[in-house]
Amino acid sequence: MNNKIDVRHFSFYYGDFKALDDISLVIPERQITALIGPSGCGKSTFLRAINRMNDTISSARAEGTILLDDDNVYDPDVDVVELRGRVGMVFQRPNPFPQTIYDNVAYGPRVLKLVKKDDLNEIVEDSLRGAALWNEVKDRLQDSALNLNPGQQQRLCIARAIAVKPEVILMDEPCSALDPVATLAVEELMINLAKQYTIVIVTHNMQQAARVSNFTGFFWLGRLIEYNDTSDLFTFPKEELTEAYLTGRQG
Repeated sequence: MNNKIDVRHFSFYYGDFKALDDISLVIPERQITALIGPSGCGKSTFLRAINRMNDTISSARAEGTILLDDDNVYDPDVDVVELRGRVGMVFQRPNPFPQTIYDNVAYGPRVLKLVKKDDLNEIVEDSLRGAALWNEVKDRLQDSALNLNPGQQQRLCIARAIAVKPEVILMDEPCSALDPVATLAVEELMINLAKQYTIVIVTHNMQQAARVSNFTGFFWLGRLIEYNDTSDLFTFPKEELTEAYLTGRQG
């Protein structure tokens, strides 16, 4: 099993506030890695650090290294636009653009000039099929994406992310705004996508982490307390704090 992301002694600050403290872990390729822990413990900050989404915050700064394959994403010479093409992001709430279903999926390839116009139809269909949405929308590609239900909108956002052929997909609580049926559909989709992509998911739902992930990291107050194979972490946690959190005695 190859490692896709190698995090070494990574710390992150918002001004004087240290949001992440000396994080080190490796994220395997084409596996699902879940990040769990209470609100405000640094999970989303860490997720957004992988593709430098935190760069938009003027007071933010990073220390340490995050390697994507052999490339340090915090190297001064890194093209951040190219990085975000390699590392896509799906947010907590579905955020389709106020455009057609087709234009939502075609947006990334158009902006990055990845394909000729004649090839866009194939990219859009392949991406919607990859997001398990094609059969539901193939006859209304010119309808507004805002007319889709929340579960469909989230799968559309996943289709938009994979349209640029990323290597990694980051998901920040992608099911928190969805009902149980839509949540199940997205979970099944994640498991299927992991055959092609490396997936890192932040979730407050420990049952979801147990269902879909191969590896799990437990964050607490900006620190990575434990990181292990998911079944081992949930069944035989090594740290007392992990066990206390999993059993509801802490957090």
